[in-house]
Amino acid sequence: MDNHLTGILITALGVLLIVPDSLFVRLIEADPLTIAFYRSSIAGLLIFGGMLAVQGLSGFRAVLKTGWPGLIYVLLMSTTSLGFVMAISLTSVANAVFIFASTPVFAAVFSRVFLGEPIRTRMVVTMVIVLAGLGLIAYGSSENSVASWKGDVIALGVSMSFAAALTAVRKVRATSMIPALPLAYLISSFGLFFLAEPAQVLAHQWPLIGGHGAFVAVSACLLTLGPRYISSAEVSLLILLESVLAPVLVWAVIGENPGSWALVGGAIVIGTLFVSNMVALRRRRAERLRG
Repeated sequence: MDNHLTGILITALGVLLIVPDSLFVRLIEADPLTIAFYRSSIAGLLIFGGMLAVQGLSGFRAVLKTGWPGLIYVLLMSTTSLGFVMAISLTSVANAVFIFASTPVFAAVFSRVFLGEPIRTRMVVTMVIVLAGLGLIAYGSSENSVASWKGDVIALGVSMSFAAALTAVRKVRATSMIPALPLAYLISSFGLFFLAEPAQVLAHQWPLIGGHGAFVAVSACLLTLGPRYISSAEVSLLILLESVLAPVLVWAVIGENPGSWALVGGAIVIGTLFVSNMVALRRRRAERLRG
């Protein structure tokens, strides 16, 4: 199996395993801070243990040697776990994941500001249309009892943080950042320990708590490893699957209706990103053929 196909399969599996993330947040009966604490703690400990078993401390040493880019990545990623849970808790799952899908737009802006990379016309058009779609989602929040602008704003912050983290890590592409993930999760869980109420989670919820952390841990590793073998456009296309499947899964299991505005706005965001990434992918293939 060649590296390209391996990258696609790893990334696709990582996306599929992250799809139930929102549903776990809905099903666990606890406050958001407690859910985020367990999510970060279990995922962080599982990845940390796996890295020690496979690489020992060498992977962590490599991350420490990345300097500021690695530190920025860890700190930003440590905020996304709490942000994700808070966003899902305060707005509809559809609103949150559709907003999360806008990450590539912010990544393009940050790459321009911090790395000096040009923003092509294709991406400018993509940004304008995606922002219009996000506007429709925000407008629909006022007419949907499940949705809220507060959760929408937090979801937007998570999207921007994740985009900034991805931009920072591009400075150290040669280093595997998987060992940075448990550091980020454990930093997050340490901070949340003083705010959460872990004891409130009843014994019968441990299967949900453990399953939630395990899904996040495996998915995070796969989504960090897979993109090393495929293009950013291919990664973006695969990640869009979560934006489609997560609201459908929550709708099917607990009957959470995303509302017509969210569906229309989400369709605009996802459709625009899909077309934009397909254009980028075809251009890259054409350049390879000419080369």
